[in-house]
Amino acid sequence: MLAAFATVRRRFQRARLCGLFVAVLAFGIDAAQSADYAREERWAREVVIGLVVGDPVYLATAARGKVLAILALPAGATKGGVVVVHGLGVHPDWGLVGGVRTRLAEAGFTTLSVQMPVLAADAPRDDYRATFAEAGDRIAAAIVYLRVHGATKVALVSHSMGASMVNAYLARPDAFAITAWAPIGMLDDFAVAPREPVLDVLAETELQQVRDAAPFRFPRMPSDGCSRQITIVGTDHYFDNRQKALAAAIAEFLDRAFAGRC
Repeated sequence: MLAAFATVRRRFQRARLCGLFVAVLAFGIDAAQSADYAREERWAREVVIGLVVGDPVYLATAARGKVLAILALPAGATKGGVVVVHGLGVHPDWGLVGGVRTRLAEAGFTTLSVQMPVLAADAPRDDYRATFAEAGDRIAAAIVYLRVHGATKVALVSHSMGASMVNAYLARPDAFAITAWAPIGMLDDFAVAPREPVLDVLAETELQQVRDAAPFRFPRMPSDGCSRQITIVGTDHYFDNRQKALAAAIAEFLDRAFAGRC
């Protein structure tokens, strides 16, 4: 088992170093990997036309004056605010994040699902690391939006590349303090040791990079009554057939964190 773990460690470290090199290179030639705003605008038009649950609102950052977000309110009093962050190259109502944001609103939370920067459809995964600074600014704008509109407690729920974006944001010295974080299918180790309760969610059948990173996060989880690493059985990285179970696990975690029972 130790030999197997050592092999995983070497593979993960090589992947992490490769990703760091690509990220540094991308920042050095940032014009080559800037966000595809035209693609974002196409997503926004399609999403707003087809929106069933929630309402479109717009955030502003230094780089972008109009960023789509979808606000969904609970039927009664809100338990708190939740910023939902999607994965690579999609939009704030896509598949998993659309289902999670809707189910969490039904569970009593105010959800704000935000459009993250996207690149061209054929862009390699590692190229997205050049967008992390802009993604962090959008996450910050979403937190501010919820707080301005009355949320005294705000959590982050993020999937895949979105979890990596949140991970990078929380390592920034100017990052806002949050109440809790639920990364889903996260591709990396923690950039910094989490200061907030964390529900680290994996699928039973995960991407290799997710499986490699998870053992490194586990010993760095906060020592509180809420934080844990869980596996949702019978599904893969996209949770298509297990969204109800996924949302229920996150809602239970957020209930405890927002109530101060961690």
